[in-house]
Amino acid sequence: MAKEINSEFISVAESLSPQGIQIVGTQRSGSNLLRVILDQSADIASPHPPHILVTFGPLMSKYEPLTKESYQTLVSDVVDFVNANPVPWEGVVLDKEAIFKASERYTLFDLNRHIYEAAANAKNARYWCCKSMANVHYAEELERYGTIDKYIFLYRDGRDVAASFKKAVVGDKHTYFLARQWKEDQEACLSLASQLDPERFFALNYETLISEPERTVKELCAFLDIAYNEEMLNFHTSNSSKITAAAGEMWANLEKPIMSDNTGKFLKSFQEGDLEIFEMVAGKTLQKLGYPLYTSMDNSELISEESLKKYQEQNSLLKKEILTTVRKSDLEKREPQQVLLDAIKNR
Repeated sequence: MAKEINSEFISVAESLSPQGIQIVGTQRSGSNLLRVILDQSADIASPHPPHILVTFGPLMSKYEPLTKESYQTLVSDVVDFVNANPVPWEGVVLDKEAIFKASERYTLFDLNRHIYEAAANAKNARYWCCKSMANVHYAEELERYGTIDKYIFLYRDGRDVAASFKKAVVGDKHTYFLARQWKEDQEACLSLASQLDPERFFALNYETLISEPERTVKELCAFLDIAYNEEMLNFHTSNSSKITAAAGEMWANLEKPIMSDNTGKFLKSFQEGDLEIFEMVAGKTLQKLGYPLYTSMDNSELISEESLKKYQEQNSLLKKEILTTVRKSDLEKREPQQVLLDAIKNR
């Protein structure tokens, strides 16, 4: 990300168009919980994210230069990818031709906006909300193209994030790499906050969300200038939560009320060396966000060059191992997107 975001690049969206909300941070921080809470508002459409920017950003060489014809191909591919999402976009019909005609600029960022606007229009909502948290690393482009009105930085104790990722079908599995990614994401969010008007950026920690949900969600609603309603905390009974929970074991908790004690899991699940490794890599960032440290962080051998090579091998093995333990149906739901991506890469 550039050191400074130049506001002169920010375009003003048409007054009648739904405005964008971008949730930033790191996955496994309660972002699906926040997403379905927001989705209970009539003012917000917050579908499960297909991660358009982080998926297609690295593939743009397959489409460039973006001419009329290549942009049409991109629109078609991205719409197919969204339609293959493990969690379907209920009630949303993505018209490829309409999206193409609505595109005044041939960019992936405008395409992302038009697709999310379709979700908002299907609900007649004021806002669309994207939960692709790694989009913080595209903040410069999001600002340049003026696609985001407000940002929500959702953060969680990174050690609990790592403990959660170790059990998930996605992501790294070794503590060192999880700590490094968490630190990078949080620092990018803090940098973004320093560059934006405070009226556009809301920082929210997961621990407060689950311990004081009503107060926290009311504050968030005030930031977004929308009405709070009690159904937002009854998210677990919604169709959105049920559909998401059915699509993968990693989202099963969405069918349950908020678990106010879902913190400090790493204290029991981390194995020998995990805690000190995480704190040596990301301790300063933990402290910036108000989290206490538990180790002396003086065992430099834990992050030596030789140790890092070993961690890389262990990480690869653990990623393969997790695929043998997850539900077969979870992998099957992800397969259509992977088949499409493989076809694009092999063109």
